[in-house]
Order: sequence, then structure tokens, then C-alpha cells
Amino acid sequence: MLDIIYQDDYLVAVNKPAGMLVHRSWLDSKETVFVMQTLRDQIGKFVYPIHRLDRPTSGILLFALSSDVARLLAAQFENHQVEKTYHAVVRGYVEETQTIDYPLLEELDKIADKHATREPVLQECVTHCKPIAQVECDVAIGRYPTARFSLLELKPETGRKHQLRRHMSHIRHPIIGDSKHGDLRQNRGVSQNFGVSRLMLHASQLILSHPITGERLSLVAKWDEPWQKIINQFDWQKIAYGLDIDVMSSAL
Repeated sequence: MLDIIYQDDYLVAVNKPAGMLVHRSWLDSKETVFVMQTLRDQIGKFVYPIHRLDRPTSGILLFALSSDVARLLAAQFENHQVEKTYHAVVRGYVEETQTIDYPLLEELDKIADKHATREPVLQECVTHCKPIAQVECDVAIGRYPTARFSLLELKPETGRKHQLRRHMSHIRHPIIGDSKHGDLRQNRGVSQNFGVSRLMLHASQLILSHPITGERLSLVAKWDEPWQKIINQFDWQKIAYGLDIDVMSSAL
């Protein structure tokens, strides 16, 4: 069963688990469980995906319950009228709020775009990055005797493929658990020392206008068990509870 964050007659939002594909795809024919099909069966209605999250990313995923509502919601995303807030745990200390305005070369899929004749283009990419907490742990990962990590709030203005993961890698603070753009040695070290192997990137909040009523909606997805495990081990509980949005589980 998916965790349904919000549902009415027009739209539904869920907290997507890490590792789950949004919909069926020939790119991964061995998979049998998908958010779109699971949600359809769970609520007994056809659903229209409005945006996507990478497979290893958890958090808010929005669906419309009709094609007309889907078009209205998609227009908000395309016109940058939706405020998206992510949280990430990254390597090293990030101590200053910053805006990463760094264009990224379009990523073409090796399978889906293998017959593409055009060259990838450089795309405008902007991410706002705010440090929330830092920690230094008495474990040796790599060449240093201790390991440092930061908890970040990330707000992308644009929605490019792997934008947050690539922007964090660009500023030399890759997201923990990122197998493609991250630090594999750090990933292994966090898995071995802290028991967490997932990508530490979570879509925590969406703020948008209801496509029918015009009401301003703030949708929040709580962190999962691996996230809460890291928060506990890094002693970030009070800081996390003090965030403007309630991402912590009441079980902690």
C-alpha cells in the first residue's frame, strides 16, 4: 500500500518509496511493481502522472484523476508555478546558503535515445541550496580519520534530469548514496558504518494551486526509516523537528 498524502475528486499525491519506478517501462522489463499501477489498484481509479522522481529518490509524487486536470497541473510545472523542496544528506560541510546557477548538458538515455540523431544541448539549471545541519563522525572513510556530512534543503527552479544530484556533485558535495554522480567510497562507508544504502534525496514538499478551486496546497511527505535512522545517528532530531515542514515521523 502506498502512503497517500492528499486525495480529492481531482488529484492524489503519494509518498513514493525509494527504489520504486513511477510507471511500467521497457527500460526495466524485469520490474513488476510500479507506483502508477499500484496507486490505480489501491484507489480504484485511473491516474495521470504529472511529474517524475528518479527511481532511487523518495517523496511527493502527484497524479491527476482526469486528463483535463492533468493538463492544468502540468502547466503549473512548466510555468515554474510549483515550489519544490527537497532534502539531501551530502558529503562534507556546506556552510553557506547559495544559488547554483550552472547549466548542465542534457542527459540522453543510452537505451531510449540510442537512435537520436541530435547532439545533447546545454540546459539552464538553477538550484537554491540552504544548509540545515552538519556533523563530524569518528569514522574513517577515505583518506581522512573522520567523516563530515551536511543536511541540506534544496529548491530547484528548473527540472532537469538528475539536476540536484549533478549540481551537488558540481560543488563537490555529492549526495550520499548516489551511484551515478556521487562518491562510491563515501557510499560504501555510510552503508558499512551507518547501515544506510539508499540515495539520501527526498522530495519533501510541493506548494501549488489547486487546479479547480485555486486553493493554495502545501503537500508534505515524511522521511522514511533509513532517513530517520541517519537523523538519529547524526543527532539531528531537534534540528529536523524544527524545520518549517513536518517531515519527521511521530514514532521517533
